[in-house]
Formats: sequence, structure tokens, C-alpha cells
Amino acid sequence: QVQLVEEGGGWVQPGGSLRLSCAASGSIPSFNVMGWYRQVPGEERDVVAVIASFGMKRYADSVRGRFTISQDNAKKTLDLQMNNLKSEDSGVYYCRIVTDGKDYWGNGTLVTVSP
Repeated sequence: QVQLVEEGGGWVQPGGSLRLSCAASGSIPSFNVMGWYRQVPGEERDVVAVIASFGMKRYADSVRGRFTISQDNAKKTLDLQMNNLKSEDSGVYYCRIVTDGKDYWGNGTLVTVSP
């Protein structure tokens, strides 16, 4: 069983930065894909950025160049550095890991970008 706990959300003004962290516990196979997803009320959960254990990274068009995803397999952590934040980046951010045919989600952390 894998558990994911996110932290680092909060309120920030437009143009500011936040760093989200996700800590994983439990046995995690060496091959995995982890990612950050965002959900706003009334909408589906959308991918923000994903990273595979072999190094592949993908970003949503809306965040490319502003967000950076990183992973520390030894520490079992997943980070998302968010710079030049915009109001449309607001939402609940969820950490996800897909590994060994199983899919795990954290409980989310709220990010609010407003003046």
C-alpha cells in the first residue's frame, strides 16, 4: 500500500512562487510514473506535470516554462516548483503515482493565486 501526502499549498499573489511537495510512503517499485494534477470546482482533474522514474517529463501547455517537476527516488518525494503564478493556476493540487499496475492519489493541497 502506498500513501501520498502533499504539502506546500497556500495563498500567493500573481507573479509569485510556491513549491509543492509530495511524500510517498510504502513500497514503491523502481519503475513508476508520478505527477501533479489540478482540480477546480465543477471541472475535471487535469494533469499539470508528470515525471517517469527513468527521467521523462511532460508539462501541460499552460504551465510549461513556469513549473518544474522533480523527483527524488531515494527520498520518495515529488516536488513541483511553481513560478510566475497566475490566477488560473488556482485549484487543489493532487499528487499521483502509477506503479505496478496500481494508481494512488494524495488528498490534495489548495493553491490560491489572487491579489
